Amino acid sequence: MNSKNTRKLITNIGALLQVEQNVWVEGKDLDVVPHIYDAYLLIEGEFIKDYGSISSCPREYDELIDAKGGWVLPTFCDSHTHIVFAGSRENEYVQRILGASYEEIAAKGGGILNSAKWLQQASEEELLLGAFARAQEVISYGTGAIEIKSGYGLTVESELKMLRVIQRLKSLLPIPVKATFLGAHAIPIEYQTDRAGYISLIINEMLPRVAEERLADYCDVFCDKGFFTPQETELILEAAWKYGLKPKIHANELDFSGGVQVGVKMQALSVDHLECSGQEEIDILKGSSTIPVFLPGTSFFLNIPYAPAKKFQEAGLGFALASDYNPGSSPSGNMKFIQTLACLYMHITPEAALNATTINGAYAMEVASELGSISRGKMANLILTKPIPSLAYMSYAYTQNIIMHVFLKGEIFVPQAVG
Repeated sequence: MNSKNTRKLITNIGALLQVEQNVWVEGKDLDVVPHIYDAYLLIEGEFIKDYGSISSCPREYDELIDAKGGWVLPTFCDSHTHIVFAGSRENEYVQRILGASYEEIAAKGGGILNSAKWLQQASEEELLLGAFARAQEVISYGTGAIEIKSGYGLTVESELKMLRVIQRLKSLLPIPVKATFLGAHAIPIEYQTDRAGYISLIINEMLPRVAEERLADYCDVFCDKGFFTPQETELILEAAWKYGLKPKIHANELDFSGGVQVGVKMQALSVDHLECSGQEEIDILKGSSTIPVFLPGTSFFLNIPYAPAKKFQEAGLGFALASDYNPGSSPSGNMKFIQTLACLYMHITPEAALNATTINGAYAMEVASELGSISRGKMANLILTKPIPSLAYMSYAYTQNIIMHVFLKGEIFVPQAVG
């Protein structure tokens, strides 16, 4: 049992990364990771108490942990996932291998609508068991905070069912969990000829129930070609604001949809995807508090263009990276692999990738005051690696498990079974 006053000293740290980053990082600063070589870190209870050069290592502690030259960094903050789902979609994966596009599959009732059909048939307990197991897996990969969306329900009761599962995960998981209502993920089959009817259902039935039961932190809309228009998105998000739900937006994955523009207008916390982005999107984001979130796992798995992260950085903007863990377009929550994809195909540095998966990911889910960097008083959610030669090695050795331990609230994480 963790005591408030238990002092754990991690010593012989090869490098302590991401020291004292307290806000999101932009532009050239993305390529800088503050660090201390040959370091120690002191944990008191659940929080980081102190750190510094090994030469000033304290002598008083209750437990000593020898890092053996391994590196310590903050856990990843994954600000965009869909880990509550039923069934898998490897049949669609095969269809895409044989030449079908994501849009073609969706137009025939596949994609999100397939996941919605299976989720509507699944019990809350079945969904909880599956999502809990996935969460345990991603925590073991180094994720120490996660956002989870609904959006595979597409009926009032099934959306609420998903959000109730996410609420149960909040109480079961040892990491911060943010819940996002995404009823506007797709138009259900029964509303294909009545878009206004489904939007009315979201605004007049779903949102009031979500708010009444306090099931979500945010409201998201899939503003893109074949899904929701900017006008529909704005209508839904205006209603969400009235219930105290801050916007997030799926934008510009499949086309230049106008989603970034409506996101900034609606003061969205983040605009996510942005594979189709150019100077107009960059200009509209400058000076706003809305952070772009790029999802390279989706580009990799769907074989579509990657978001132009380097252009955003050169324009002085910051961004986060997230996994988009979901059964159809990104069936993985391994944030280390997300870093690899971003470095290779978005042409950013390993330092930028680390900033984007830690402090900027924390900003994108409003936990930067608690997580995302090595700072005194922040939660001791940490990754202790095996000895590695450099920061670049993390994304270079893309299939290698370099993690020795994950610490959550100062305790070494041990995967658990639900219940």
